[in-house]
Amino acid sequence: MKTPLLGIMALYMNNRKQLEERKFFAKLIAVGHKMGISAYVFTPEDVDGRQRQILAHCYDLNRGTWYRKTMPFPDVVFDRCRYQATPRFQQLRRFRAKYPNLLYMNRPMANKWAVYRDLREHDSIARYLPETELFQSVEQLKEFLDRKTSVYLKPINGTGGRGILRVEKLGPHQYLVQGRDAKRRILSAKKAGPLLLKQMLSDLCKEKKYLIQEGIDTRLSNGRVHDFRALVQKNGSGEWRLTGVAARIGPSGSVTSNLHGGGRAVRMDALLRSRFGKTSTVQEIQEDMEQLCLKVAKELNRKYGALCELALDIAVDRRAGVWLLEVNPKPAREVFARIGDKLTYLRAIRRPLEYALWLYRHKRS
Repeated sequence: MKTPLLGIMALYMNNRKQLEERKFFAKLIAVGHKMGISAYVFTPEDVDGRQRQILAHCYDLNRGTWYRKTMPFPDVVFDRCRYQATPRFQQLRRFRAKYPNLLYMNRPMANKWAVYRDLREHDSIARYLPETELFQSVEQLKEFLDRKTSVYLKPINGTGGRGILRVEKLGPHQYLVQGRDAKRRILSAKKAGPLLLKQMLSDLCKEKKYLIQEGIDTRLSNGRVHDFRALVQKNGSGEWRLTGVAARIGPSGSVTSNLHGGGRAVRMDALLRSRFGKTSTVQEIQEDMEQLCLKVAKELNRKYGALCELALDIAVDRRAGVWLLEVNPKPAREVFARIGDKLTYLRAIRRPLEYALWLYRHKRS
């Protein structure tokens, strides 16, 4: 049987043509080689449509170095393109529109607001969703805070904790604002009255659309916030499976727990036991998380199609209630390496490759 050719599609981060996930891509290519898959990395900028060939980024497994080589179009495309507010993201859209008949195993998804609206239509999922609105005005935010103790303001296309603010109501005309700027830098907590709050939010939201999301109290006894990163993937039979879950704890003064923002990874079961003690409670939480992950994956796959993996950010409140904070269609997986879970980390790399093989054989037959 012909060796399938996998094209890992990414976007350059800058005009120097740097790729964000080269270490992950090298691992994919190495593991794929052992599985009988030939793989390379490319961006829409590297495509010569007239010759139907690609100036690809190839990885030399013996030397551990990258080189460029002209390659044919791939049999399967693993889309790892994350949203950018740049013309490069529009190049991705044009590539997918020009070559709709390529075999894609992942795709861009809608923004966070659209995904929230899709999921809230399903009662079995809606009960896990914090109350969320599209941010329109400071008055709307104040009314929201009359119902909820705290809220998070999130860019509808944001990733990695960039630009997220937490606003807490301290009194009738007093608010506490803290968060991260667009470069993930921690913004110190600041008290604000109505006028200062309006000014702060006007500066923040003048260029981007934001969500208001009900704040779930995820602070530990030391005051640091935490959440759980769940990775759900299709396996070698094209079926959704929960690959693993790990906990993330944010640094001091942070309102987010993202690893790229200074958070640290810990084992889920250890953190849950330290919070709730009872084995039965921990088991119930884990089962609830798994059911939620599979429901969300199947629903979004039905809605958008051509998905192969998703990361779900999940909160567990003080009453052991499970909440879905957001969904990431282009997940990293180093959280499992950070906690020393080598088996789950390897499975997280293998599963997209197993699914690529299944898709190649299934669609060709």
